[in-house]
Amino acid sequence: MKRIFSPLLLLIVICLFLLGFQRQNPVAEQVLKSIPIVDSFKVIDNDPLFQTTYEVWFSVPLDHNNPNSEKFPLRAYYSHRSFTRPMVVVIDGYTMYTSRPNELTRILEANQLTIEHRFFSKSRPKDSIPWSYLNIRQAAADAHAVISAFKPHYQGKWISTGISKSGQATIFHRRFYPNDVDVSVPYVAPLNFSSEDKRVYEFLSKVGSAECRKKIREFQIALFRNKNTLLPMFEVLAQKNNWQFTMGIGRAYDLSVLEYEFAFWQWGYSCSDIPTGNSQPSVLFEHWSQINPFTFFEEKEIEKVRPFFYQAMTQIGMYGYNIEPFRNYLPDKKNITFEFTLPKGHTVNFDSSAMLDVYRWVRDSGNYMLYIYGQNDAWSSTAVDPGTKTNAVKMVCPSGSHSTRIKDFPKPLRDSIYITLERWLEMPVGRK
Repeated sequence: MKRIFSPLLLLIVICLFLLGFQRQNPVAEQVLKSIPIVDSFKVIDNDPLFQTTYEVWFSVPLDHNNPNSEKFPLRAYYSHRSFTRPMVVVIDGYTMYTSRPNELTRILEANQLTIEHRFFSKSRPKDSIPWSYLNIRQAAADAHAVISAFKPHYQGKWISTGISKSGQATIFHRRFYPNDVDVSVPYVAPLNFSSEDKRVYEFLSKVGSAECRKKIREFQIALFRNKNTLLPMFEVLAQKNNWQFTMGIGRAYDLSVLEYEFAFWQWGYSCSDIPTGNSQPSVLFEHWSQINPFTFFEEKEIEKVRPFFYQAMTQIGMYGYNIEPFRNYLPDKKNITFEFTLPKGHTVNFDSSAMLDVYRWVRDSGNYMLYIYGQNDAWSSTAVDPGTKTNAVKMVCPSGSHSTRIKDFPKPLRDSIYITLERWLEMPVGRK
């Protein structure tokens, strides 16, 4: 009995030790305990790339120009691999949805910090959102505060990145704090100059083939012509999913028809999948519902991302809907924009100076910036143009969409991206 018990006990001890090591990393934990702005943290499920991952809550000022202003909680994910590896900072533009490694994190076998954007999810004051403090400079200062807290502990290269609005946030942070990181890689990030940037209309009039653009327009016209038949299908779906449309379901229907064109190119759908205009209503509805989710105009979904819409209408810009081809089906006399998404009781004016300032910085001073775009992505209509005054590199994936990642590029272009990263970071990168 004694011989059997001892090895069994040893095995149990080893298992408990390994489990304990997996659940916590004392050194990484000491880093968190040493940071004054950390309010709390806990270990969360971990990707095998990392030793340990924490959900961390920071306390940061509403107004970074006044450090004594009211504080609010800001959430981040901190994933530790090694103090000798690089640190990738994912500067989120929205709610954080995952702590999994970013594409760059895997390529570089790096540590990772993911920082939630102010006023999304629970990264906000408890009672209400003070909208006047939602601007690109204050959000950049949030990221700067978190990065500065970890910087002394990680002496390797620092890389910031983000996708879409997170890519925008990456650019904005770098504009205000250019020395926080060594390299930035914003993915599919637009630089809009208006709450209705009309470059989008020009792009949509030229993207893809003339045949495909014609099919898209004919499909939209078919949706309007068949509204009496299709709207009841829309209503059934809305009731089933408890969708609420403050604007009215008829208006939501119309806007969803207009959104179809942008969504089609944004997400890279195939022109061969577009039904002909004389298809059965059920066929039209099925395809339509697959391309752009009707929840884009649903009140609860708008509420989740209302901070985005507020920023779009005040500083970071947006697209609108060109009504010219659809005047026979709409009551509108001018193009439709997204002011209807603003917080109740708020009217705002778009401040074009914010993005013009960012544009000048990108053009004149934005070094070590690697911009990733998809050729056919509707958001590429307002893509960054870095010019020739900096060493910035802009890479466009042929036929790419808003889902474009480095892995999607043809090998020669992908290798060019790896070479650029190796040169700037002065280290080999994993060619995934």
